[in-house]
Amino acid sequence: MYNDIISIGPLTIHGYGLMIAIGIACALAAGIWQAKRKGLNPDEVYNLTFVCVITGMLGAKLMYCIVEWKAFIEDPLGVIGSDGFVVYGGIILGTTLAGVYTRIRKISFWRYFDLVLPAVAIAQGFGRIGCFLAGCCYGMECESPISVTFTHSNYAPNGVPLIPTQLISSACLFIMAAILFIYSTKDRPAGRTGALYLIMYSIGRAIIEFFRADHRGTVGELSTSQFVSIFILIIGVILFIMPHKSKYDKDAVEPDSEDDIEAEDDIEVEDVDD
Repeated sequence: MYNDIISIGPLTIHGYGLMIAIGIACALAAGIWQAKRKGLNPDEVYNLTFVCVITGMLGAKLMYCIVEWKAFIEDPLGVIGSDGFVVYGGIILGTTLAGVYTRIRKISFWRYFDLVLPAVAIAQGFGRIGCFLAGCCYGMECESPISVTFTHSNYAPNGVPLIPTQLISSACLFIMAAILFIYSTKDRPAGRTGALYLIMYSIGRAIIEFFRADHRGTVGELSTSQFVSIFILIIGVILFIMPHKSKYDKDAVEPDSEDDIEAEDDIEVEDVDD
């Protein structure tokens, strides 16, 4: 596929970066819509998106440096400046810093945890389309009707039919986002929607790893992501079972009615910090 979408003079729009930007924008819009439906502060969604994007990118790069620690020791700047990222690092650090942010702001972590993670799945879905355009995260060689052959990739082997693991991952993430949004339409115990994301993502990620052929590190017989998926799945199951309650839940405002959602111009959302 072609990662360079269009060039205007010295400016080149890359498919991977474009898909990431579209994914973040769609996730933000979905998060704000959900916040209004659930009586949470949309302004905090903006802030959390900024925190999660910045720390998520940092965490993804940090875990990549850990996975590629031998190369990092030999050429630290080369590894840091490369295109390599590990998504789980972003999820872990982004969630951790989101917890710190909600504590500082004195708002319910679990309510925003449930709100943000379905939107994260949307962003990831677009991100995997970006991977497809760039040719990274490619699948094993396979002669089948669904296989794809890259011709201008800097990452995937060109001229070889491969399993389109990027598009499969993208489709699964969009389906997962739909399931999470539908699940969250009813009143669920705090933390369960986010926990369900962790459960589904870890299982899906562990499965798709069997069909990938790119270099991504190993822990014994498992890929690094499969190894991390084990712990994310355990955490997800524990969070899904255990009840969670924040002392800041009482600060939430009443959810908007359907009529209010449709008339967004007339909505005034109460600040949860008042």
